[in-house]
Amino acid sequence: MSPGRQAKDHLLRTGHVLTFNSLLTAALGAGYWALAARWYDTGAVGRNYSAVSAMMLLAGVGQLNLTNVLLRFVPTAGERTRPLVSRAYLAACVFTAFLAGMFLLLLPQISPGLLFLREPLLGGCFVLATAAYAVFVIQDGVLTGLRRPEWVVWENAVFAVGKIVLVGVLAVVAKSTGILLSWALALILAISLTNGFLYARAFPRHVSNPADERADPSRPTLRYVMADYVAALFWLAATALLPIIVLNRLGPDQAAYFSLAWLAGFSLYQLNTSMGESLIVEAANDPAQLLRQCRRVLRHTGMLQLAGVLVLCAAAPLVLRVFGPEYAQNGAGLLRLVALSALPNLVIITAVSACRAQRRMRTLIGILAVTCSLATGLSLVLLAPLGIAGVGAGWLIAQSVVAALLWWRKPLWLPVGSRSASPANGGLVGPK
Repeated sequence: MSPGRQAKDHLLRTGHVLTFNSLLTAALGAGYWALAARWYDTGAVGRNYSAVSAMMLLAGVGQLNLTNVLLRFVPTAGERTRPLVSRAYLAACVFTAFLAGMFLLLLPQISPGLLFLREPLLGGCFVLATAAYAVFVIQDGVLTGLRRPEWVVWENAVFAVGKIVLVGVLAVVAKSTGILLSWALALILAISLTNGFLYARAFPRHVSNPADERADPSRPTLRYVMADYVAALFWLAATALLPIIVLNRLGPDQAAYFSLAWLAGFSLYQLNTSMGESLIVEAANDPAQLLRQCRRVLRHTGMLQLAGVLVLCAAAPLVLRVFGPEYAQNGAGLLRLVALSALPNLVIITAVSACRAQRRMRTLIGILAVTCSLATGLSLVLLAPLGIAGVGAGWLIAQSVVAALLWWRKPLWLPVGSRSASPANGGLVGPK
């Protein structure tokens, strides 16, 4: 099999498996929140979803974006894989636990709606769950970098099914906090099983496999890690802060309607992310194929996205009716707008992934800074006149504007001639 054909097979296989994982996770997640919406009152759903969003935000900041770093460098790490991953876990856990503790101390000033987290037992659980979620996110990048995407499916399935079982059990004994507790316990289960596989089987096999002579053998530099981290913070802040903003401005009921409609629509973004992650891994293994791989991702994923957007836009009320008629009545408009915004987001994610693969870190930061600042600013402006649908309108406008600019200026992120990155550049390539 030719190198190009082999690269394309790996690209699509990993992308398809990760896409299946996204769809499965979204379906199980929808089932989880549908059951939670029926077993817990609306206020509890709004508060707990906002607490989960805060947990995800803190874990995203605390894991230092090491997920994408490991995605880029694990494929060619060889015997350095085990210590590289172990150090990433340790750094993420320590920093995330520190951030979660500071968040609890500052809750009265940051988010009064989440003051219930300051109960001693629940506060400790929140810190533990946040640190565990940081590891959970990182291990997805490790598994994908090892070309073991099927294990990403298994670990997320264990996590999702565990949450569903636990949220039902805890509805009997912890009506106000059972949702958050179900996340914490399911995370511990999924992490234990996955890292048992990684350290016992996957790492030894990866070390024993000879490196591909076409691969990029470079190592992560501090400049690369810090630049990628800054870029990721823009995206993380723009997505994870939205439920908290809606909770504080519109109250817990609107936060519940917003959260579940946003969750359903944002599932399409995961399709883009999956193919982007596969693109990074394959570019590390064969940098010369990146231009062809980018084109393949845009064509292939674009067709899948178009079908998904049409289905969600047509069936928005039916999808949200699973959670209850009030969710369909209040969230259908938001769901349609978020689904539509996933189409231009494909161009943005492909550009971001290509920049990570080539170490064009200045360009990467610029893309995400502009996208997230514009999306957040428009969401805040449109939230008052349009309600929760204003967030969807803001995201659709921002994603469309940035995607159009990237399509117009393709040389900024596509590998063309001498602009392709090389390991010797120190991790900062592209326009200043």
